Amino acid sequence: MLALLGATTLMLVAGAPWVLPAASGGTNLKSPENGRVCIIDDSFILKWNSSSESVRNVTFSSEYKIPGMDNWKKLPGCQHITSTECNFSSVKLKNVYEEIELRIRAEKGNNTSQWHEVTPFIPFQKAQIGPLDVHLEAEDKAIIINISPPGTKDSIMWAMDRSSFIYSLVIWKNSSSLEERTETVYSRDKIYKLSPETTYCLKVKAELRSPRRVGFYSPVYCINTTEKHKVPSPENIQIDAENQVYVLKWDYAYENTTFRAQWSHEFLKRIPGSHSDKWKQIPNCEDVATTHCVIPQNVFPEGIHRIRVQASNGNNTSFWSEEKIFNTEMKTIIFPPVISMKSINDDSLHISIGAPKESENKSVNQPYPLIYEVIFRENTSNAERKVVETRTDFTFPNLKPLTVYCVKARAVTENDKWNKSSVFSDTVCEKTKPGNTSKTWLIAGICTALFSLIVVIYVAKVLLRCINYVFFPSSKTPSAVDEYFSSQPVRNLLLSTSEEQTERCSIIENANTITVIEETNPTDEDHKKYNSQTSQDSGNYSNEDENSGSKISEELLQQETV
Repeated sequence: MLALLGATTLMLVAGAPWVLPAASGGTNLKSPENGRVCIIDDSFILKWNSSSESVRNVTFSSEYKIPGMDNWKKLPGCQHITSTECNFSSVKLKNVYEEIELRIRAEKGNNTSQWHEVTPFIPFQKAQIGPLDVHLEAEDKAIIINISPPGTKDSIMWAMDRSSFIYSLVIWKNSSSLEERTETVYSRDKIYKLSPETTYCLKVKAELRSPRRVGFYSPVYCINTTEKHKVPSPENIQIDAENQVYVLKWDYAYENTTFRAQWSHEFLKRIPGSHSDKWKQIPNCEDVATTHCVIPQNVFPEGIHRIRVQASNGNNTSFWSEEKIFNTEMKTIIFPPVISMKSINDDSLHISIGAPKESENKSVNQPYPLIYEVIFRENTSNAERKVVETRTDFTFPNLKPLTVYCVKARAVTENDKWNKSSVFSDTVCEKTKPGNTSKTWLIAGICTALFSLIVVIYVAKVLLRCINYVFFPSSKTPSAVDEYFSSQPVRNLLLSTSEEQTERCSIIENANTITVIEETNPTDEDHKKYNSQTSQDSGNYSNEDENSGSKISEELLQQETV
């Protein structure tokens, strides 16, 4: 039993030599504290605080461990360090997104402290963007800036983000630091709108948007702009889409000058380095004497580009103008759609949206997806209903029968960031078909009209019969009257005739004068009187007329004989 306890004691002593008492000649060392890592670009610095400052000749060593390693390894650049920091940038890390573990201990001779473990970290998350190296070139009204991206040429820290950096620049006149101007630039860019023969100073810092990371400012750099150039650069570059061509315009105040224009892809700006050989000549815009040129749309591929213009006067040329960013999608004209509408039943209208037509009656090819904003309203109302449709064929339901509805539409880009739309199309109107209720009313109306017509015909027939009875009686005249008028055509006794019966009578007053009297017998009056008399009266009346007539005849004969 005693032998076993003695062996156990030896193992404990051998396993923990740092707890040897000071009487054996050793020193009790304390572990380092507050270990931390600072990473700037590709520079890795490990720092800590010493707890054994009173002890002389103490050194520090560190070890590291990464996923896939079973044992700890000595950290290069951090062995037997007399200070409280070390640089371990020489470690060949294959992946800056993997977690690293570090530990530090104090050493003096054969005595060592306990290990102090640093909080595990991921290098990319710890890394900061360091100060930038900047190179400047001067023009009369601009400064060309060349920025070296963060890190070294073979940097593994920013290898995936070299083209994602955004550079923020602060520039000011050396004579007045209060007039600062901040711009966002690329690694190779040009700062415009400066004054000739003026000293400008600037500083730059790099940024990453995702993940959000802001670097340190570079040292301040200063440069003088040159004197005013003999041939000024063109200004106010503009490009617009008109029908199926682009029109490039610029301002220039001097005559006897020719111009040329070039274009380049915008994405080249994001790639570090010079890309002067990537600029391409624009067709129809070389050696032109006007301040504009017309460019076919098929010259530019879809995307974002840059355009610049240069002026020439003999053998002298200007600096290139300020570069104009040009987006083919933003400049493309969206034509209004063609609308057709058809009534399919009593309460629905079918809408069809077609592609716009060119002057040659060919369909226009829109380069990006479109949606349609449709305005629908009743023809007699100003209340409009707006709907947004991605389809080109759809139906408006639940409408009123026999009602005129009108519709117009415009095309809008599906991607909101472009915010482009066409003008509204022509308004198209259509009437819905009659519904069941309308048919019922129509049938009822027809039946009512027919019934009314029958009633009118019947009433008219009755009235006509009454009129005929009153004004055109069909009863026969008395026989005595028929015998009296047998020698003459029977006339309607109630109505006046166009001819009146007259008798010529002559009255001889003396031998020299004969008076002719025309006696008109009003047929109507006599007939009325006659009809109102009895047959006996009629006979007496006839005798009286005959007697008076015979008397007059006798008197006339006597006068003639005398």
